[in-house]
Amino acid sequence: MAVAVEVDWAGEAIGASGASDLPDGALVAEAAGNCAQCSSFKAKADRAHGEARYWRVMHGRALERESVLKAKIEQLRAQLHESERRLFGEKSERSKSKVAGKRPGEGKRKRGQQPGAPGHGRRRLGELLPAVEEIWDLDPEQRCCPSCRCPYDLLQGSEDSEVIEVEVRAHRRVIRRKRYRPTCQCPATPGIVTAPGPAKLIPKGSLGISVWVMILIDKFLFQRPTYRWLADLRLTQGLSMAQGTVTDGLRRLMPLFEPVMKAIVEKNLTAEHWHADETGWPVYVKREGKPGYHWQLWVFQSRQAVVFQVEPTRAGEVVLAYFGESATGILSVDRYVAYKVLLKSGRIVLAYCWAHVRRDFVRIARDWGGQHQRWALGWVECIGELYRLNGERLRVLDDRQAFRAADGELREAVERLAVWRQAELAEASLVGVRRKVLKSMNNHWAGLIVFLQHPQVPMDNNTAERAQRTPVVGRKNYYGSGAEWSGKLAAMMFSIFQTLLLWKLNPRLWLHAYLELCAQGGGRAPEDITPFLPWEMSEERRRQLSVATACRPESA
Repeated sequence: MAVAVEVDWAGEAIGASGASDLPDGALVAEAAGNCAQCSSFKAKADRAHGEARYWRVMHGRALERESVLKAKIEQLRAQLHESERRLFGEKSERSKSKVAGKRPGEGKRKRGQQPGAPGHGRRRLGELLPAVEEIWDLDPEQRCCPSCRCPYDLLQGSEDSEVIEVEVRAHRRVIRRKRYRPTCQCPATPGIVTAPGPAKLIPKGSLGISVWVMILIDKFLFQRPTYRWLADLRLTQGLSMAQGTVTDGLRRLMPLFEPVMKAIVEKNLTAEHWHADETGWPVYVKREGKPGYHWQLWVFQSRQAVVFQVEPTRAGEVVLAYFGESATGILSVDRYVAYKVLLKSGRIVLAYCWAHVRRDFVRIARDWGGQHQRWALGWVECIGELYRLNGERLRVLDDRQAFRAADGELREAVERLAVWRQAELAEASLVGVRRKVLKSMNNHWAGLIVFLQHPQVPMDNNTAERAQRTPVVGRKNYYGSGAEWSGKLAAMMFSIFQTLLLWKLNPRLWLHAYLELCAQGGGRAPEDITPFLPWEMSEERRRQLSVATACRPESA
């Protein structure tokens, strides 16, 4: 009869009852044989357990690599989607999740004026233009009855209508200066006395003031390349003009605008709040120590003056040099690090742009999709609520009690946003692009809430970005500037025109009056430019140069 024997890992033989049933000698011999066999099993088991642990570790590492690769693929897909969107997608950042004035269940908002919305009324086209009357009458043969030939009686009044016409015509001013010969013998009298000619902007130049006004307006206000304007002149007016003539003339005109530019800068620095931004502006000139031709066009805009500067660098030294040691106030900017050098002095407070913060979340929603999109759109909606509450606060700025209530509601919304941000940053699961944008918001929070204490400061820096739009069109159309002086002239004219438009003055009228005075001074800038500074003008002077009266008839 066989006896069941259990063998433990220590090599001991144990019967089914738990005690040894074999004699001592047999038990020892049996245990010795079984011990060798169990050692072999133990070694195999240990090896199997070791291999299992190894493959578990390798599997974990594979999962980690897979997770990293999936995150990398998701990031690359987002970058690809962003590149495609920049090339082929819409440029607007307006959220499509909620339309202003749209109620739940309503369809897409129709284009055009909405039912119940106030309209602008019927407008008379060109009512400020001068009128040229034309009398249209019947031919003599048609002023009688075609049957009996009895004449028609002329009625009082007429049937009137209007047609808008634009006529641009280049012409030559033939100037004939009368000459006289004295009949006396006085030694102080010259032999021939000639009448003086008209004042010229450029001595001995053949181009009149109207031509230079058109060139400056066309290039620096409407951003049309000079060669295209010259082609238009040649094809439609029959006038061929060398581009070198225009380029040389612009260079000679540049000193005339330097006093005006200096006055605009001085006025801009007296403000207490500015908007600042920078964008690329090519200047095709080689400069020692600077590789390439990529310069920067900086803008500093206050409520009364706009200043553009073309600089070879994008570093903080530009803003330090501009604001100097005396300017104090609030500067609305994006989060570019160059502006942060102003914080060291403590004289200028940086107000960061909420539009840029919102832009971060909009990009995540557009480029990442999925859970990222839902998460980002939630933040976009909250930022939109801040804009709404701040708008309501500004509407009751003059009502102290209503302002206090609106201000309290806005501050509570900002506090809730801060608590939400901190709660998400505290979560260890928040990684990648989400944590990056929230950390950026947290790092710039002090500048993002400046508008709470200063209601006159906007929540964003869109003012500076809008000021850059016109020069950016010029950068695209004529590729920047071909020389350093040309870049400075461009910044100078951008500053003058944008400042005039800020005061609702007509740049063409202002420019013609200013250049006329320069021509009367022998092609030099006037000593007193006060009559041409918008903030120094009288109300009557501003009315004469305003956009609304630019084409008003003399009888108006």
